[in-house]
Amino acid sequence: MQHRIVVLGAGYTGALAAGRLARRLHRDDVSITLVDARPDFVERVRLHQLAVGRDLRPRPLKEMFAGTGVEPRRAKVTAVDVDRRTVAVVDADGGTGELRYDTLVYALGSGWDDRGVPGAAEHAHEIANRPGALRLRERLVGLGAGRPVVVVGGGLTGLEAAAEIAGARPDLAVALVTRGGLGDRFSDKGRAHLRKVFGRLGVTVHEHTTVTGVGADRVTTAGGEDVPAAVTVWATGFAAHPIARATALETTGTGRITVDGSMRSVSHPDVYAVGDAAMATGPGGRPLRMSCASGVPSAWQAADAIAARLTGRKVPAVSIRYYNQCVSLGRGDGLIQYVTADDRAVGAALTGRLAALYKELVCRGAAWGVANPALGLPVRRHRVVRGRPAPSRSPRRRPDPPGAAGTRAADARRTAPTRTARRRNGSGGPHRARQGSAPLPGPCAAGPGTRSRPASCARRTALRRSAAPSLR
Repeated sequence: MQHRIVVLGAGYTGALAAGRLARRLHRDDVSITLVDARPDFVERVRLHQLAVGRDLRPRPLKEMFAGTGVEPRRAKVTAVDVDRRTVAVVDADGGTGELRYDTLVYALGSGWDDRGVPGAAEHAHEIANRPGALRLRERLVGLGAGRPVVVVGGGLTGLEAAAEIAGARPDLAVALVTRGGLGDRFSDKGRAHLRKVFGRLGVTVHEHTTVTGVGADRVTTAGGEDVPAAVTVWATGFAAHPIARATALETTGTGRITVDGSMRSVSHPDVYAVGDAAMATGPGGRPLRMSCASGVPSAWQAADAIAARLTGRKVPAVSIRYYNQCVSLGRGDGLIQYVTADDRAVGAALTGRLAALYKELVCRGAAWGVANPALGLPVRRHRVVRGRPAPSRSPRRRPDPPGAAGTRAADARRTAPTRTARRRNGSGGPHRARQGSAPLPGPCAAGPGTRSRPASCARRTALRRSAAPSLR
């Protein structure tokens, strides 16, 4: 009987996990079902481009996973019963069904978070998903010259949205409202460049301002000021999908699933959570932020841990860390802020057209990585071993690149491997490097710590030298 693996969500993390599992496990031993309400893979990090009229390349899931052993199922997940190991779905034709699983990968991600601000849900637009971006696109098309557009939120999404709208529609009066200072997460160089670009684009910035209400034609601030807004774009952060909180899984107060270092639920060992759905910790024990940069390596980690446990092999243990934050500022400008392992800005930053090209390559590589989870390198599919527990492996730390504070997030109960074991298992760079998992330039990853067991010394050396930029 095949081991049934069900992956919920076909975003970056779910699609990556499903494809990686298919390349780790023998097809005769497992069935892998990828469930998503959409027929296509959506490049979420490009939705601000879609909102201003640029079309995204269609990527049908059926075509992406043809011949891989992954079976996409177009359906909306309505409930998960972790005690019965079932998932309730509504198919595209309106019929209901139930999927049974032996292992569940929960990758339903997140949506926009109105933070309970009065009027936000009724009047604001969001770009956390394709329908929202398309609604905003339609609204912007009908907007006359000189009309005001207000973007609420000074994080990476808000910065990109404001710059993209101002660049594509210079006839509009674009404003950004942020609770902190403009770009206060960046270095002095990064902040200076951001101010320069926003000044050139004509974006008005309301710093240290909190929005307390949203109307059809304005936003209201905590200071009582009304900021005119024919269109309000809400970009204050993300909220985890609500289904997890309705289950018996252990979750945080915000609905994210609590996981261990292998992305396995601490309450239900047959459930793994990846991406925005998971509450995982990085260097220094700090929670990983909701981002593609955190999500991609978490999907790698979960898939490899599942494959290892099913095949009786050593469970890899890695640390997930950051290298940079990538921000597109319209089509011809950008900002690449280099950061420490725990995501704090350092002095170095890349700006201008070169940064825009860097970010574009990262986005393209991220989409390519979803369709090629083995990253173009040979893989070996292993047979499932029944009733045999898999041992664990501790990570081996590699020196951090200049300007980055290196830390490890291994389980304290695991012990470090011996020198002989390290030679046998190999060592990885700032990204995964086991069985074809070393990233090529582009996958949006914060980057796991270390791990490698390549087939030859030459291949091991090549994998060690690989490094990938981080997407957001």
